[in-house]
Amino acid sequence: QVQLVESGGGLVQAGGSLRLSCAASGSIISITSMAWYRQAPGKQRDLVAAITSGGWTDYADSVKGRFTISRDNAKNTVYLKMNSLKPEDTGVYYCNVFNFGRSYWGQGTQVTVSS
Repeated sequence: QVQLVESGGGLVQAGGSLRLSCAASGSIISITSMAWYRQAPGKQRDLVAAITSGGWTDYADSVKGRFTISRDNAKNTVYLKMNSLKPEDTGVYYCNVFNFGRSYWGQGTQVTVSS
């Protein structure tokens, strides 16, 4: 099993910044992709950003230019730096990793952006 511990969420005013972290531990064999998803109230969970072990990244159109995903392979940790936050960025942010072909989810961290 792989455990994911997320941190960094909170309440911020529009235009502000936050940095999320997600550390993986446990039976780590080979983590390929790491990603962040967001679930707003009453909506489905959507991909925000993803990064492969080689550093290739992908972003949702709504966050391009504002969010940056990065990872520290030595620490099995993925980060999400969020700048110029908007009220529509509000939601629960979930970390997801693929380890040896299996998908794991974190418990989620709340991000609230006030207008």
